[in-house]
Amino acid sequence: MRALDVQELSISIGGALLVDGVSFTVAPGECLAIVGESGAGKSLTAAALLGLAPDTARVSAHTLTVDGVDARRHSDREWRALRGNRIGLVSQDALVSLDPLRRIGAEVAEPLAIHTDLTRSQRRDRSVELLESVAMPFPQVRAREYPHQLSGGLRQRALIASALAAGPAVLIADEPTTALDTTVQARLLTLMRQIVDAGTAVVFISHDFAAVRRVADRVLVMRAGRVIEQGLVTEVLDAPREDYTRMLIAASRHEPRSEDRFGLGTAVLGAVELSKSFAGRTAVANASFTLLEGQTLGIVGESGSGKTTLARMLVGVETPDAGSIRWRGRSRVQLVHQNPLGAFDPRWSIGRSLREALAAGGVARNARKARVAQLMAEVDLSAELARRRPAQLSGGQRQRAAIARALAAEPDVLILDEPVSALDPSVREKVLQMLKRLQSERGLSMVLISHDLDVVAAVADDVLVMLDGAIVEQGPVADVFAAPQHPFTRELLAAGR
Repeated sequence: MRALDVQELSISIGGALLVDGVSFTVAPGECLAIVGESGAGKSLTAAALLGLAPDTARVSAHTLTVDGVDARRHSDREWRALRGNRIGLVSQDALVSLDPLRRIGAEVAEPLAIHTDLTRSQRRDRSVELLESVAMPFPQVRAREYPHQLSGGLRQRALIASALAAGPAVLIADEPTTALDTTVQARLLTLMRQIVDAGTAVVFISHDFAAVRRVADRVLVMRAGRVIEQGLVTEVLDAPREDYTRMLIAASRHEPRSEDRFGLGTAVLGAVELSKSFAGRTAVANASFTLLEGQTLGIVGESGSGKTTLARMLVGVETPDAGSIRWRGRSRVQLVHQNPLGAFDPRWSIGRSLREALAAGGVARNARKARVAQLMAEVDLSAELARRRPAQLSGGQRQRAAIARALAAEPDVLILDEPVSALDPSVREKVLQMLKRLQSERGLSMVLISHDLDVVAAVADDVLVMLDGAIVEQGPVADVFAAPQHPFTRELLAAGR
């Protein structure tokens, strides 16, 4: 029996063939992973399975059967009846997917209102049961809360509960663990596997090969809209036939950075006993550390551990309740956000955003055009991309543009908050290599916040491990990762393997 049967799926937009003859099946209780670089056609394929392809797209297939229903010629109304009932979606960004004005319980109950005859009271009780089924702590309390009151991992659990509410036969999970910390990611991958083992057919789209290995039975590799390799996970990941697959797998691996620390120079900043609380809850407690010139300091920990609050204090967005930050001279600091699409003004071209940053930094008007071209070249982007708006760039291009805008202010220190978490392995590798080159060329010091321990190992010199607002371990990356002293550090490293 096939819960999902796709044969010869093709999708074109504006005459460009973006998905070319893709075929696969997924049985109940089976997980198929789809991997590939940005632009490979993964998410566009997933959108077509849900009837959510762009209005300008032309979709054709020899077979497109969802839980026994032929959906090839479905109208929008017919797709709405199918979504949530027979096929559900768990997207990457739960904060965007969940309605910020609606309580979690109401969000989970919405598919029940659409697809079942349950009363309001029954839907309310069932939503709590669904939250409990995805291991949501204190489900009755969480059901009354809003998305912004939950951590990233809890929001993702709520999204999974909502997707499963009407009991769909097929679940599409599009990068569901990308932005999560290592231990939270491990728990959600365990949950995803439990959902598969309970009989749901899951299509798992991811660029994280460690996650694919943990949750999937089979894997399909896409490149430029076509399937170039597929098979059992152990076969494809351990003995790939295609050079492209081998490149993707190699790009997902990182070796710890060399610990030759000679000549790193003097401290550019020092944090002394930093503390910060919100509404009586401690976010950061007595954090002390030093960042040396030309060095990268990694900060790791679970959601809610205090990493981002610490970064916000370093850039001056938050003021410490206690402690101090000491800068060397008139050092400049710039922040690179996790989500560059949200950081740019969507109405402005990339060039205009860069010119605004240059103007704020005091660059004369007649020099800004040439400087924009220099910044674009510095982050390996062609000058013509400066004319495009953020939405017209790929994820990797947007992140490079965000780094260019940060560099426009000629900073001494870059604070990078999950800068590569949403990127495919090969793109991520190129951005990390670019950051290391920029650090060498400009003499930059960097603070890198990441849940990906492989990224920290590849880029950072020192690492801080945070738990419940406190730094529980710190030191050279090679030393901490090779011989962790704190139980939580050992748990993080074990979860990342």
